[in-house]
This record gives sequence, structure tokens and C-alpha cells, in this order.
Amino acid sequence: MIIALVNNKGGVGKTTTAVNLAGGLASKARRVLLIDLDSQGSASLSLGVARDALSPSSAAPLFDSVPIRSAIRQTAVAGLDLLTGSMELANADLVLADMPGRESRLKTALAPIRSDYAFIIMDCPPSLSLLPINALVAADGFIVPVVPHYLALEGLVNLMNAVDRVREGIGTVATLLGLVLTLVDYRTRVASEIAAMIREHYKGHVFRTEVRVNVRLTEAPSFGKTIFDYAAASTGAEAYRHLAAEVLQRCHKLKN
Repeated sequence: MIIALVNNKGGVGKTTTAVNLAGGLASKARRVLLIDLDSQGSASLSLGVARDALSPSSAAPLFDSVPIRSAIRQTAVAGLDLLTGSMELANADLVLADMPGRESRLKTALAPIRSDYAFIIMDCPPSLSLLPINALVAADGFIVPVVPHYLALEGLVNLMNAVDRVREGIGTVATLLGLVLTLVDYRTRVASEIAAMIREHYKGHVFRTEVRVNVRLTEAPSFGKTIFDYAAASTGAEAYRHLAAEVLQRCHKLKN
């Protein structure tokens, strides 16, 4: 299964979710590839890659038709491989604009390795530019991390409308796998109200798991580790264990 993590709003825990979902799904028996499509390379840095070691990145197979296997690297997490992000992705829209099949470049690049992995998780930049559109075309399903704040709720409505427009224009994009509430802080009344509104409106599309605000999740990237390797007993680790289990269940239903 190929899964894209998308949201056109930043600061919603998208990279944290991509890294820790990938870490939660990976094991000695289950190979997972995490693809960093963000020019900031935050997912890559979160797994301990130095900023000056980000190349070759996902830009190589996307822009230069470099064989994708030559750009993939192993991580310290058993079963988890990584295709880094880098600043080479910053002008992706300009580079891709005149390329034939520009919306499906990523799907084509992934074709030779798709069967190598049980899951491919893609961390997209906070926009609906050509990189996230490539991810939506390549993926089987997509997950939207959303913070229960008013402006985030407005952004969610805009995002879902934009995905529908992409679907109408291109004809085939990923299926919504689910919305996951992140950075949840129930010390504020508005968080409870907005979370309830999201669950009421999107119903079964919302994962049962909620990722609460947790200092260990904030600290883990600075040590280049997933939450499972950094603080396995934390509430953040527990949340991502539950989310990984839910994702497995939903993927099984989607495939069947």
C-alpha cells in the first residue's frame, strides 16, 4: 500500500505522523519506505540524516529519471528505508511544469520498487502543488492530519474540495484512508468542540486514535529517532502504535 500524508496547512503534525507511522509499521518482517517530498527535509532530519547528506534525494528520480533504488538508503530502524527530501525540491513546480506526464512522475518512479515494500509512506509539503498531486496520483490512500483548531477546520474543508477538483481533473487519485486528530490539547474548550465537529461531519473517516500534545514527540526528532526508539513508554508512542494498527485495518478493508 502506498499512503500519502497531505494537508495544505503547515504545523499540523504531518511530518511527525509520517515518521512515526512509518516507524510503527516497520519491522523485521515488514519493509516500509518513507519518502520525504518536502524541500525542508524534515522527515529525513527526524531520522538522523545530516542536512549536508540529504542528496541524492527524491528529486533525483522525480526530475532526472535516476533509478530510484540508487537514492534509497537504510535507516537505524529495522525494516525502514528512506528516500530523503532536499532543497532540490523547492522549485518542483517549475521543473515539472513542462515535463510530459507531470502529475504521474512519482507513480512512474515508484513502479520498479512497489513490490519491495509492504508500505510506502509519503510526507508531502504543506500545499496542493505538483508534488502533493504526484503523491495523490501515486498513492492508494491518503491520510490527513488535522489539529482541532478553527482555522485548521476551515483549511480541511478547502483541502477536501481541492482533492475533489484534482480527482475530476486527472480522473484517478488516492482514496481517503482517514483523518487523524493531532496536537490535541483538551485543556482548551475549543479543542473539544472542534474535535466533536470534525467527528460529527466526517464520521467513520476519522481515526479513533488521537495524538495528544506530548513533549516526547517534540524531542524525538532532535535525537534523530522515532518516538518508539526515543520514548517507547510515552503517550505519544502509544498513540502511534494504535494509529498504525488502525491503518493496517483500514488498508486491509481497502484492498478487499
